[in-house]
Amino acid sequence: MSEILKEILKELPDGKISDAGFEGANIVLYTKDRKFVFEANGMIKDIVNKIKKRIELRPDPSITHDSELAEKEIREIIPAEAKIDQIIFDPQRSIVIIEAEKPGVAIGKQGENLKAIKEKVLWVPVIKRTPAIRSQIIENIRAVLYQNSDYRRKFLHKVGQRIYNGWLRGKKDEWIRISYLGSGRQVGRSCLFLQTPESRILMDCGVDVADENNAYPLLEAPEFKIEELDAIIISHSHLDHCGFLPYLFKYGYRGPVYCTQPTRDVMALMLLDYVKIMRYDGKEPIYTSEEIKEMVKHTITLEFEEVTDITPDVRLTFYNAGHILGSAMCHLHIGNGLHNLVYSADMKFGKSVMLSPAATQFPRCETLLLESTYGGKDNILPTKKEMYDYLRDVINETIDRGGKCLIPVLGSGRAQDLMIMVEELIRTKEVRKVDVFIDGLIWDITAIHTAYPEFLNSSIRKQIFHRDNNPFLSDIFKRIGSGKERQQVIEETGSCIILATSGMLVGGPSVEYLRALADNSNNSLVFSSYQGAGSLGRRIQNGEREISFKDGHKQEICQIKMDVHKLEISDHSDRKELMNYVARCSPRPRKIILNHGESSRCLDLASSLHKNYRVETTAPRNLEAVRLK
Repeated sequence: MSEILKEILKELPDGKISDAGFEGANIVLYTKDRKFVFEANGMIKDIVNKIKKRIELRPDPSITHDSELAEKEIREIIPAEAKIDQIIFDPQRSIVIIEAEKPGVAIGKQGENLKAIKEKVLWVPVIKRTPAIRSQIIENIRAVLYQNSDYRRKFLHKVGQRIYNGWLRGKKDEWIRISYLGSGRQVGRSCLFLQTPESRILMDCGVDVADENNAYPLLEAPEFKIEELDAIIISHSHLDHCGFLPYLFKYGYRGPVYCTQPTRDVMALMLLDYVKIMRYDGKEPIYTSEEIKEMVKHTITLEFEEVTDITPDVRLTFYNAGHILGSAMCHLHIGNGLHNLVYSADMKFGKSVMLSPAATQFPRCETLLLESTYGGKDNILPTKKEMYDYLRDVINETIDRGGKCLIPVLGSGRAQDLMIMVEELIRTKEVRKVDVFIDGLIWDITAIHTAYPEFLNSSIRKQIFHRDNNPFLSDIFKRIGSGKERQQVIEETGSCIILATSGMLVGGPSVEYLRALADNSNNSLVFSSYQGAGSLGRRIQNGEREISFKDGHKQEICQIKMDVHKLEISDHSDRKELMNYVARCSPRPRKIILNHGESSRCLDLASSLHKNYRVETTAPRNLEAVRLK
């Protein structure tokens, strides 16, 4: 048994604890003594204050009520107006998940219903909100976790052992270095490798969907050895940050993956779709759904500002990044106060359509790893009003001439932004009411948004809480679920708006719509996302108007006669916001490392930050390593 567990058990009465173990960095104790479950709170609090670690005492699974009987009693305790949807038992951990339409009613005043459930059935209740739109992927993920609950318990205990008694490499010097295995002076395949004398941690592991020749992270770097990897941190669910992750499980990684709950859910969906698109394009997928399932089994989710140890000398805290649902800035406290760094990943410092601005307050921050997607001096985005006005005018002009408006979107983030914007324009009668067709992953990812309203900004959260005002449930939205329905939209439908993935026109239904609609000048193509170098979207944006598509063994030439527009909307910070972010960052970092931007933008932003704030800046290339300490 771990030394820390022995120390805890010394503080508790003999014979009261039936089992003690870890759930990651959390310590979990089980007891078969019913009275002790409710009497030990004071003792547990005293131990927590002493050792500064999270401890939870639960009833031993052997004394919990039979699940059928427990469900009946739970439904009697929770008022009918809470509208319970489903009750799921996790017998390995004595936890019961209760999904309700009104979580506040289910919890009761000062948690009285939760107390009553625990006292009556000896299960630990966890209340979750029923999503306004049912999400199959969330249900599938839960099924994977519950079907593998015994494995999960052992895995989480092993993670805790590595954290608490896992000094493997022997502490010699104190040093920290970061190697860029992707996103060094480029957008795409974000992958940063953090090393200390004790730890090996990967921050993001993405692909560059726009560049087939350099799509994957440079894991052949001599310092990276998969068998030595302690932990992976995923900042958010876009493929350029998570798309290569299952490949590591294909080659034997079985350690923890840290992210937020929405990131886990959307990431699983995006990765399954990535496999599907590779197969559709006639390519052999680099991994399968089995590796994605392994990834889910090894994921540990954290809330914003929840502090957790992830190795013996690294502590992780997520903060809101304001980019997409569940996106996180990663604060790492390294060593015993040796160094603190913040990895911004993709961030938005400004209230977006859906999210609150990125966090600026940290306990300590010596080094900031800052994105520079829109870091060039000319990268100034329009105001929210200008964005709405531009979108309104393009849609109205297209409808007036009887055309269709195709908007390729990123399935997560941009798609939901556009849904909210279009719904508001139609609701306020600034745009005539037409059908808005949703194709690709968008609907499933939107369902996940409704499951996690606490991650959205206050105005959208309030709308989701009131089903009648929920913008995602508007009757204007029509889901496309098959190729046949897609053809009907193309051939039989009049003026309409089409939101389809992918946002860069690199596979997915948006390419099919483009092929069918491109030669009609009444139609419009509206780019709403960053177009990666080499992508079809970037080529069209740059003026290419004759596109070649494969049609079996033949090449089909497609003329782009439709109007091409660029809606300057972004869930990234523009140049002004990036400069303001550093000004508002507290404490001000001593060193700023620029990444995730085209070379000229990285260098330009690095120069401006150095001149304005007299702070050391650098913009590494891929395969360069930066020593932080």
